[in-house]
Amino acid sequence: MTVIEESIHRAYLNKLVGEEGLRIVECIPGEEITDERLAELTGISLNTVRRTLYLLYEHRLAIYRRKRDPDSGWLTYLWQLCPENFEKALESEARRLLRKLEERLVYEKENIFYACTEGCARFVFDEASDADFVCPFCQGSLEYMENAKVVEAIEKQIRDLKACL
Repeated sequence: MTVIEESIHRAYLNKLVGEEGLRIVECIPGEEITDERLAELTGISLNTVRRTLYLLYEHRLAIYRRKRDPDSGWLTYLWQLCPENFEKALESEARRLLRKLEERLVYEKENIFYACTEGCARFVFDEASDADFVCPFCQGSLEYMENAKVVEAIEKQIRDLKACL
């Protein structure tokens, strides 16, 4: 059985396929295995096993080979992990996160925010103005919110992420 040892790989897989999917991945041996056999080994439904395998395939973390039974004509799918692609998948995920952080940084820098004094939500100036600076959820007042610390935190995350790439 394959055991995903690196915590970063486990965290990525958990985000990608969830706890059940992680259990499935941990049961994939070094050689090919059928989805039916994985379902038997894990006790997880065949649909969940197949969904997990296809998610892994879409992210190039698994491959499959089809084999046709000469007697019945049925196709059997034989699955295998591609651990050599984990680093590339992580880098791709990090770049996606970096793009989102950069977009969020622009949003934070280009807007003025008002927050509900009761802690319900935060609004951009136009939304707060349209609501007459009254929270639409609790009717509390909306007050100016300085977001310099938010901007600073996002900039730090961006620097840290860029240092890893």
